[in-house]
Amino acid sequence: MNRPFNFSAGPAAIPVEVLQQAAADMLDWQGSGMSVMEMSHRGKEFISIYEQAEADLRELLAVPPEFKILFMQGGGLAENAIVPLNLSRAGAVDFVVTGGWSQKSAKEARKYASEVRLAASGEQAGFTSIPAPSSWQLARGTSYVHICSNETIHGVEFQELPDLKALGCDAPLVIDFSSHVASRPVDWSRVGLAFGGAQKNLGPAGLTLVIVREDLLGHALPTCPSAFDYRVVADNQSMFNTPPTWGIYIAGLTFQWLKRQKEGELTGIAAMQARNIAKAELFYNFVDQSQFYLNKVAGNCRSRMNIPFFLRDESRNQAFLDGAKARGLLQLKGHKSVGGMRASLYNAMPLEGVQALIAYMREFEQSQA
Repeated sequence: MNRPFNFSAGPAAIPVEVLQQAAADMLDWQGSGMSVMEMSHRGKEFISIYEQAEADLRELLAVPPEFKILFMQGGGLAENAIVPLNLSRAGAVDFVVTGGWSQKSAKEARKYASEVRLAASGEQAGFTSIPAPSSWQLARGTSYVHICSNETIHGVEFQELPDLKALGCDAPLVIDFSSHVASRPVDWSRVGLAFGGAQKNLGPAGLTLVIVREDLLGHALPTCPSAFDYRVVADNQSMFNTPPTWGIYIAGLTFQWLKRQKEGELTGIAAMQARNIAKAELFYNFVDQSQFYLNKVAGNCRSRMNIPFFLRDESRNQAFLDGAKARGLLQLKGHKSVGGMRASLYNAMPLEGVQALIAYMREFEQSQA
């Protein structure tokens, strides 16, 4: 099936096989006589969808048994409030600000935590690098430490999660992994809570994933709404209120698609990691060798998922975008706060899409000579 290549940062491309399965099930899911969108979330049909999705995700991400998997709503922006409502204990929290999303997270947390401290920031460098963990100023008694492990806008990614214990900090690490969840393994020994919107790598907008260590449950502030209390959500198997049923269903199909992926002898997330490394290296190598295009991010923290790039002559930006769209290369315009271009290479983007983009970029450069 020939479709345009969609480089949107999110809502983003969904695997064609998943879309085809959803289309086949649209009017009648497995002989039930109902679309998934019409099912009761407490009926046996949807319960089976939910249980399979949870089990597949736990297997894919190798989530340890002491972590709860929650399917919630509100996206990453809502979690910027929900996390401090559950984990701050009305105390102080530390943030490492590496781009636009961690900036938003810190700003929102100030409404709920007694103090939000800046442990480190990459702002002075234009968010083109990540401060080394050894330089972080982590305070004693902090309730948690928050990072965005992949910054969608600025294109920086932690190649390795920080080991807070090695830094002398006993607080749990909170990671916003919205834009690279399921693109690489997660070292759960270093994580207390991970959250992410589904609309990058897991499915449609409307579903939010929270994976939280059990010992962090039960500490919500008295003002925390019951539907946002992680303990309440966990105790009710994500069904205290009506969950995003359609989003869970599509995410479940995506999990099954991920489990089927192979790259040599690798399968699942390991296969996706190898594939994502190959896609990103191909694109970065082309940009680095060009005198026409530019990527500003330091080499040791370049994102595999979201790659901002610039034409050295930005007066040609619109012509570039118009030509790309004509060739079926969609949604390459950079975020308004950064400008330039951005190619998001999520799991659903095949290597052929990256090759097609590079071919067009080379052609455009030659046409402008």
